[in-house]
Amino acid sequence: MSRFSERQYTRRVMVAMALYTAFMLLAWPLVRTMTSLPMKVCLALVPVVPMLYVISLMFRRIRDSDELEQRMHLVGLGAATAVLGTLSLIGGFLSAAGVLKLDGTVLIWVFPVTVICYGFTRWWVSRRYGADAACDDDAAIPRYIWFLLGGCIGLAAAWFSRHSLDDMSEGFLCGAGAGFLGIGLAIGIARWQRRRQSHD
Repeated sequence: MSRFSERQYTRRVMVAMALYTAFMLLAWPLVRTMTSLPMKVCLALVPVVPMLYVISLMFRRIRDSDELEQRMHLVGLGAATAVLGTLSLIGGFLSAAGVLKLDGTVLIWVFPVTVICYGFTRWWVSRRYGADAACDDDAAIPRYIWFLLGGCIGLAAAWFSRHSLDDMSEGFLCGAGAGFLGIGLAIGIARWQRRRQSHD
């Protein structure tokens, strides 16, 4: 397979995330009403499919990177694994001691937390090497616009579906939407500062 551009990667990830959000809105609320076990399993696992595609995109991106980029990716993944392992250990001990009541739904947050920690660490490492992981001046649509759009879609979906969603789904959409908006604003501000410094 040929290496795809940053624009292609971003577009594919955004399409996968849009499908994931659609599945969470349309399929997930039906899971608890299903009486057939095979249908329940299928509906419960439908949102996993776009996430598996995103993981395959990340694998391909790392595989096709040069040695410096691979180092930045792997440091980011290592830090994300350490953060997630630490949070799991803390949560496990607090749950075993009866301080926190955790059920299986907490596992849904494993992948998003991993991706957020990975993205932040990779950005920090790339800054140390003099690169800028948020630099996308050659893209047709800047990355911060994609994040802002994703955040608005998530929050709008949570608002319009608030009467048909359970608390977990509504919380997920609100959290993901706010997270995307925050990332978009951070990238947009960094881009604005970079352009301002280049003009001075």
